[in-house]
Amino acid sequence: MNMADQIALLHPGEMGVTIGACLLAGGVGVGWTSIERSEATHRRASAAGFKTYDTLEKLLTESAVVVSVCPPAAAVNTAKEVAATQFNGIYLDANAISPNTAIAISEVVEAAGASYVDGGIIGPPALRQGTTRLYLSGARVSNIIELFNYGALEAIDIGGSQTAASALKMCYAAWSKGSAALLLSVGALAKAANVTDALHDEWALSIPDLSSRLQRTAQRNAAKAWRFEGEMHEIAAMSKAHSLPHDFFSAAAETYALLSSYKGVDVPPELDEVLRTMLDSREN
Repeated sequence: MNMADQIALLHPGEMGVTIGACLLAGGVGVGWTSIERSEATHRRASAAGFKTYDTLEKLLTESAVVVSVCPPAAAVNTAKEVAATQFNGIYLDANAISPNTAIAISEVVEAAGASYVDGGIIGPPALRQGTTRLYLSGARVSNIIELFNYGALEAIDIGGSQTAASALKMCYAAWSKGSAALLLSVGALAKAANVTDALHDEWALSIPDLSSRLQRTAQRNAAKAWRFEGEMHEIAAMSKAHSLPHDFFSAAAETYALLSSYKGVDVPPELDEVLRTMLDSREN
């Protein structure tokens, strides 16, 4: 691939904008489309130096690769919008989706002439070296890896099946975000039963770090819970596809749905507020 080719980034959220920055660091042009995007997204893309297009068709006409980084629930529709333009370059789906969803997306974009690469991002927004990895699988992985020779994001080919990267992402998030949802649910349950102080006293004796972990989980995850809801549904679907119990992850999705009102907040809420919101949302 010619390194001068432009990449279409769909869409530059908090994670996506750092991926675009890593591409720019390697001398790759990054374009995005401003249609129906929030003011916050406009600010991020402008500050990063991405080229703005007013239509998806214009963006894709000048792009060799599409990188899709969006909420899981939007991943299929994003692929359909790209396929409708007859885009025939490389389509990298780097979303938190199940292997079955990845297969559905690959069929959509390949039918229009594009090459599909499966991706899974593990770690925080890629601001520092050694924190964030982009796992890749499927055909033409080497073309994607060469785009990330610079910047903070490490691109890794894990081989295996076409959807191995999505499978790895699901398994990782099943623990990291699934356990966070469980801990929040325990905190809310204790509050509802009026045994919060007693529970924290016992944790101090038997599991000393759990109270502080619950506090961090509430503050870090509340504003992102609206995205995690869809991720839990994808993990549930993957578990069901493998004939494994899946209701826990569906319940985790319900837990995160209770916190959807925190979407877009700038100041992390305190633990007591988060737990009260969960209880109040459930009552409504």
